[in-house]
Amino acid sequence: MKEIEFTDIDGIEVGNAQDFKAATGCTVILCKRGAVGGVDVKGGAPGTRETDLLRPENLVDKVHGVLLSGGSAFGLDAASGVMKYLEERDIGLDVQVAKVPIVCGAVLFDLTIGDPNIRPDFQMGYRACANATDKECPSGNVGAGTGATVGKLLGPGRAMKGGLGSYGVQIGDLKVTALVAVNALGDIIDPKTGEILAGLLDEYGQNIIDTESVLLEGHDLRENPFGVNTTIGVIATNASLTKAEANKVASMAHNGYGRAIRPSHTMLDGDTIFTMATGEVEGDVNIVGSLAAMVMERAIIDGIKSAKTLCGFKAYG
Repeated sequence: MKEIEFTDIDGIEVGNAQDFKAATGCTVILCKRGAVGGVDVKGGAPGTRETDLLRPENLVDKVHGVLLSGGSAFGLDAASGVMKYLEERDIGLDVQVAKVPIVCGAVLFDLTIGDPNIRPDFQMGYRACANATDKECPSGNVGAGTGATVGKLLGPGRAMKGGLGSYGVQIGDLKVTALVAVNALGDIIDPKTGEILAGLLDEYGQNIIDTESVLLEGHDLRENPFGVNTTIGVIATNASLTKAEANKVASMAHNGYGRAIRPSHTMLDGDTIFTMATGEVEGDVNIVGSLAAMVMERAIIDGIKSAKTLCGFKAYG
């Protein structure tokens, strides 16, 4: 097994656009020739686009792009910019009178950091596509990770900075990679050491305390003053998968959330994972799904360790 970049999968490109003053941004993952898509939503407060299309019983099985965006529900507007970019390049589902790009997406809540009146929009989505490349995949305060924060159980004054992270592995010819914007209610934990890397700070802002312990002491999530959160990500693989298998891989990848985010999948998290499978090599869904959980776990940690202080939110570093 060797480590690889998210963009080491042939046909996959990643682009980012952000506004640091407003502390928000978006990330696009493109596969211009189409990739078999899947999705699994486990959080209680999701903001998503075209997820019903990825159900196994529905017609379309390939997607051309996935949008990960800040801006809460407003950020879904950026998907229109992604569609315009792909349409201009004659990419999409051929419906005879036009080619319709299939663009799925999910958003995270970052309105309480930076300027809440500026959100990812059509122009930012288009710009992210123009920036797309298969050469690199930056991490930290970039794209959808720009305004990401974690550890928000007791409000913004006790939270820390999240970010965009990625990680991938290759076994033989099989490649499985993850890209994720880490914006969780809970703490981020390195499962290998048990260390809390980022999360809920004490009242002095000096030490990280255990969110799960505070929650289990009786804190009512309905009183949470920080709104919703949401960690959103993509598993990309060169495996040949059916749409049902792609959905299963997305579901198994959520185990990576459970290992590295505590608590995860709360009613105030809209946790969502997409799968994009390019179909170049044979791959057993159990192996791909197990690797998906592993790379997602490490991508979450990368997002936290790469994040920098922004708008007064302390970062891991």
